[in-house]
Amino acid sequence: MSYNTLDYTVENNVLTLLLNRPDALNSFTVEMANELIDAFTRANDDDDVRVIVVTGAGRAFCAGMDLTSVGNVFGLDDNLEPTMDDMHDRIEDQAIIEGVRDTGGRVTLAIYDCKKPVIAAINGAAVGIGATMTCAMDIRIASEKARIGFVFNKIGITPEACSTWFLPRIVGMSNALEWSYTGEILDAQKALDGRFIRSISSADDLMKDVYELANKIAEHSPVSLALTRQMMYRNSAMEHPIEAHKVDSLAMHHVSRYDGKEGVASFLEKRKPEFKAKASTEMPSFYPWWD
Repeated sequence: MSYNTLDYTVENNVLTLLLNRPDALNSFTVEMANELIDAFTRANDDDDVRVIVVTGAGRAFCAGMDLTSVGNVFGLDDNLEPTMDDMHDRIEDQAIIEGVRDTGGRVTLAIYDCKKPVIAAINGAAVGIGATMTCAMDIRIASEKARIGFVFNKIGITPEACSTWFLPRIVGMSNALEWSYTGEILDAQKALDGRFIRSISSADDLMKDVYELANKIAEHSPVSLALTRQMMYRNSAMEHPIEAHKVDSLAMHHVSRYDGKEGVASFLEKRKPEFKAKASTEMPSFYPWWD
């Protein structure tokens, strides 16, 4: 599939998803949301992809929702009166998907369900959905020129894109609330101090630093990476560690029979491992265990 708002490029087992509306500072549209969902879903079973990097074309990462759109700029149906029962019972109905469900949330849920590690390369402005979509990504590296803002209250709306689940887990409740209450635009240093980003790179070195990390991750077993990603997110939200133990046990049993054997052999033989298990077809039978 070709995209109008994205570029999908794979090199050395790293997929680069480039938000590609530079003349509009890569502002977010319903079309971009649908294309991102498709791209993350496609990458799930693309065995050429072991790591995903997301960045923006031009001088912005994503400057938030495109507020110039005609009608309800968030792509929602003003004529509907949805209830919580609708969200429980009809969440997959087309009318609810298209007219009620937050488009950013649909994107972050696609990222959350993805088998591949995801790195955000925040090259410039990341505001509104431009900030919250990165919350569902595993590692965030920012250019010194990055500017990050959770600006929803400033324009009379609420946080979206499941950020009320992700953001407090990343930066703590107090920071999450202050940043959302004030809508302050954070420079890269403040985002680093608040533990939102992993590191700051110069504008010239950002992508080099990101790909260096991505390539290091891409050397590892796709199956173990996929399991590790989902185990961390889902097990950490459980009420008791016994729930993690159940999943850990099944995961270890599975990988110990496949890529684990190659990993041990390569260690003993002092060579680079050659992992062959595919995340597209060789995930364990209990995956996805949360369904």
